[in-house]
Amino acid sequence: MRIVAISDTHNQLSTMKYPIPDGDVIVFTGDISGNSLEELNVKHFTEFLIRLPHKHKICIAGNHDFLFEKKDGHELLKESGIYYLQDESIVIDGVKFYGTPYQPFFYNWAFNIKEDEDLMYKWSLIPDDVDVLLTHCPPFGILDKTKYSKENAGCKHLLARLKFLPKLKAHCFGHIHEAYGTEIIDDVTFVNSCICNLDYKPVNAPIVFDI
Repeated sequence: MRIVAISDTHNQLSTMKYPIPDGDVIVFTGDISGNSLEELNVKHFTEFLIRLPHKHKICIAGNHDFLFEKKDGHELLKESGIYYLQDESIVIDGVKFYGTPYQPFFYNWAFNIKEDEDLMYKWSLIPDDVDVLLTHCPPFGILDKTKYSKENAGCKHLLARLKFLPKLKAHCFGHIHEAYGTEIIDDVTFVNSCICNLDYKPVNAPIVFDI
């Protein structure tokens, strides 16, 4: 299965520097919008993805997607052909995808969780037999280093949960723009697919990988 990963486009899908390659599944791991509640942003997003040739399209929200926190994402994307995942899974051709938009508290953004116990509960909902995990935030220490503070901004509790997912083949996320890239650790492909860089310019290419 060929998977194309993108995230953090912030209303700039139409001005991306690189075209989106073909594949079997395209996954979008959050931050469709800037910080707006306008449904027009979602309309443009769905129209763009509908035109893509990928047979399967999966989306989760991110910390900028306030509209998805306020309204049901399934309703926002209904009849678009895009699978919206919020603490839920979908199986495509025998491959189980699980998606969740939450992250540790990060300023006053959407889908924030303050308490460690609540975060651990959210990550406990990830099925043990997941093949491809979609989160908005990265796990701690993997493609999560910030440019100015040089700190790892990922979630330690998420990293701990990964150790109990024996079938995991790939983990896709975004959130930390400057940590864009791919790493393979213990046969798991980790993908930070932020299209926008730290200056919110859509200059990064979609990331393609096979599982």
